[in-house]
Amino acid sequence: MGRPLIVRCPEPVNITPEPGKPTLVKDGHVHAWFATLDALQDRAERYRALLDRSEADRAARFLHDRDRLRYILGHGLLRELLGRYVDAPAKDLELLRGRHGKPYLDGHPVHFNLSDTKDAILIAIGMQPVGADVETMDRRTDHHRVAGHYFTPREVEGIRQAEDGKRRFLELWTRKEAVLKACGVGLMDDLHSLEVGEPENTMTISHPEFVRMAAAKYQVRTVRIGEQHLTSIACENDFPPFRLFQA
Repeated sequence: MGRPLIVRCPEPVNITPEPGKPTLVKDGHVHAWFATLDALQDRAERYRALLDRSEADRAARFLHDRDRLRYILGHGLLRELLGRYVDAPAKDLELLRGRHGKPYLDGHPVHFNLSDTKDAILIAIGMQPVGADVETMDRRTDHHRVAGHYFTPREVEGIRQAEDGKRRFLELWTRKEAVLKACGVGLMDDLHSLEVGEPENTMTISHPEFVRMAAAKYQVRTVRIGEQHLTSIACENDFPPFRLFQA
């Protein structure tokens, strides 16, 4: 049986990441940390040492050096940031996983989400469920073909009419991923049931796990970081005060 869902999506904004240090996240606030792989690569050995056994094993299974490096940098940065936010040794943090693989810290109220693309990493941290996705304009994709498989007819038409169709595709794609990651369901087969192309999107959802796990309402902030990167961050209900930092 389906139920209604509201997803509010204000227009994308341009934000330049600011310098910052991890501090206690106030209730209702969200901090996001962005970095390119090039900016983090000098930390690779330091971050490798922070990984637990399962993370180290996962890193070792990557066939390509660039993919392995991205995994190490992303998960090492996540541990480093979380350790500072919860005032605990980064290497000792026990990251557990929910029903569909979303990680969480047992015994800590902080919520977080990690996303990466081929050349960048984004981590969102807050005191409420949060989902984040980052994409690069360098991504090679046939966005018209992919949109036809995963987007609603109205979203497909919006991409077709956009001045920059690829950018609009990535804006909508990151919004969908951010909402699904915020609720913890992960990437669904049927993305047509989730509409994010209008300022306010009202829909009926029927995917059993999405119905079970989603909140009644989400708001998604889409941010353009320079010319090359796009990110969307989703939270339940109204979007909280937000800051974007350079990791």
